[in-house]
Formats: sequence, C-alpha cells, structure tokens
Amino acid sequence: MDPPMEPLGETSLAAAQPEHDLSAVPAPPTHQEPSVPPTVTRLPPHSTGWSQDQNISVDESEDDDSAIGGFSEMTSTTSARSSVFEFVREEDGRTYHRYRQGKYMLPNDEEEQDRLNMQHQLWYMTLDGHLSLAPLNREPEHVLDIGTGTGVWAIDYALDHPTAHVTGSDLSPIQPNFVPVNCSFEVDDFEDEWAYEQKFDLIHGRLLLSCLAEPKKMFERAFASLSPGGYMEMQDCEFPAKSNDDSLPSSNLGKWYSHMVDACLKLGRDLRIVRNYKRWMEEVGFVNVEEKVFFWPVNTWPRDPHLKKLGFWYGQDLMELITGLKRPFMKGLGWTLEEVDAFHVLVKKDVMDRNVHAYHILRVVYGMKPEVTDNTLSA
Repeated sequence: MDPPMEPLGETSLAAAQPEHDLSAVPAPPTHQEPSVPPTVTRLPPHSTGWSQDQNISVDESEDDDSAIGGFSEMTSTTSARSSVFEFVREEDGRTYHRYRQGKYMLPNDEEEQDRLNMQHQLWYMTLDGHLSLAPLNREPEHVLDIGTGTGVWAIDYALDHPTAHVTGSDLSPIQPNFVPVNCSFEVDDFEDEWAYEQKFDLIHGRLLLSCLAEPKKMFERAFASLSPGGYMEMQDCEFPAKSNDDSLPSSNLGKWYSHMVDACLKLGRDLRIVRNYKRWMEEVGFVNVEEKVFFWPVNTWPRDPHLKKLGFWYGQDLMELITGLKRPFMKGLGWTLEEVDAFHVLVKKDVMDRNVHAYHILRVVYGMKPEVTDNTLSA
C-alpha cells in the first residue's frame, strides 16, 4: 500500500470516491432530445460529490490505461460551424475574433470550438450532471451567460429551463444558428458597462480567468444587473496547476505554467485571481456566498477510477489548449512561432507522462443579491 501523500497547503486533491466502471471512456447517451444541436453532447455524471479530507493516491501500475482508450492528442469528431466569421482574422494559421481585437488570447476556429464543447462535457461530468450549483429560490425568468463561447452551456440551460430566456454574450459570433427558441446570443464585451434593460435571475460565467483585466468591476456590474434574490455563479480553474510532489516544478509542463503566468501579466491579465472570487463577491454586496472545490488531474495518473476518467478528459483538453495558446508566448514574451512550437512539443510529452502528478483546483463560487424587504426599502 502506498503511503498517503502530504496535503498541499490550503487545498489538496481528494480521492474518497466509490468504484466506477473503467471499461471505456464515458460515452454520450444513446438518446438525445431532437432539439439538441449535434455539438451538444452530455456525459453521464458520477454518483457522488467530492470530499476534501483525503489525498489522492498515485496509480503505480505500468498499464497505459488502455482500458479507457489510451491517451493521445485529441482527434476532432464533431465539426463546428464555420459560417459566421465576419469578426475574425487569421493569425499564425489560427483564426481570432476581430471585435475588440486582441482582448482574448485563444483562437475561435473549429479546433477551438470543438475543444470548448468537449470541455463542457468535462464540466458536466465534474458537477454531477448539473449546469449550475446556485440554489435558486425560484424558476429563473432571465439568465445571462457571459463569455459564452460556443454557447453550449446557454443552450443546455435553455433546454432544461424552457420558461426562462437565456442570453449568451461573447466577443466571437461562433454560436450555432440552430438554438432553442428561448435562447439568443449577442456579440458583446462584458468588461464594458452593461446596458441590459431587464434584470437577471442568474448570471453565469465559466473559465473567465484569462478574460478579466478588472475582475472586481465585473462582479459589480453583475450585482447591479441581478434582480433581488438572483444569483451570480462563477465556475473557474485555479492557475497554475499544483502537485503534491516535485514532479510538476521539475517538468517542462511546470515551466509552461510559469511562462503563461509571466506572459499574461505582461498582457494585462493575472491568471492567479480565481481564489479571490469569493472575497470580491462578498465585498460588492453578495450574500450567502458559497464556494465548492473540485479537481481535474492533468492526466490518468490517479488511482481512483473517477479521477482517472476526469484526468483522461482534462488531459485531452489541455493538449488542445496548449496548441491554441501561442499568442501569449509571442505577444507577451517575444518568442518566435518556431520557438513556441518546439517548446510545446516538450510540454505535451509531460501532459501524457503519468509520472507528472499535476492537477488543477476548480472553484465554483456563487452568491445572491439580497432580497428586497420592508427594512431595506425604509433604510
């Protein structure tokens, strides 16, 4: 039996999970509602939540995880739409948004859209099949998804809540044409002043850490745009990754994380902000603020079956993410394209190396705008 790993500071990776069948990578369900676009596919959730009082054990076996399909660079199997690219430009073989050009560091082409849709499946699996954890006290009427990307979260939420209208906003018009009647999209920059006529019952943002130059102002705008009793929920990933041993700092993957932090700081983005979300929400006036912690292993190194599955999916996601993140190295650090590509080859080897025991801490933070009461009206 392996000795337990020492906990890493404030939060370390937990592993109290029931046994799960690893005979195959989780497959999408065979039945789908007819109205769901082909890019929207859901994975079955795991059966329990997370505990945070135990450390994860490393799988010391020599098996390369062939039981769950192996581990390699992801091959796209879902073709995203390419009909709405009026606002994008070509850069180093990838396409980027033209509206507010340069604000977002990732491409918006088909490869990136496929990655975002797959990442949505990973979140769905991580959150036990829930799109949101905020405990709404009423059926939502108006919902806003900021930084909606391909719109897959907004579409799924609209399908699950047919009486709500869901609005998704993004810098890139890459959302599908075929959407539920209660879902719409707009090209907008959520770091500008918000001018929505209606108030929202839920405002959702996911993986926005690289998009926020002034994060606290974003929380202030969201607070002002909520109806009393409405919730804001942020689902995000702490950056950089961590490890409970020295396997990450000594790797090229560890160097990649350090370079990304430095490059983005030079471009006006601090990727280390996620742990501050709860405090900022409380400071701007949210009440009943809660934070739930989850984990994504970087590959299939964990012994726990469910974490191994999450690691498989996140490893695929990270491989594609690294491929798309050339702009920070070139714009922020002054590297050439050839230098970036050569370094990324080494980094991807570490992503697939089960001796690198890296993981990300995920934080889901939600809070409520106070209800209007007689006391607040008379104050």
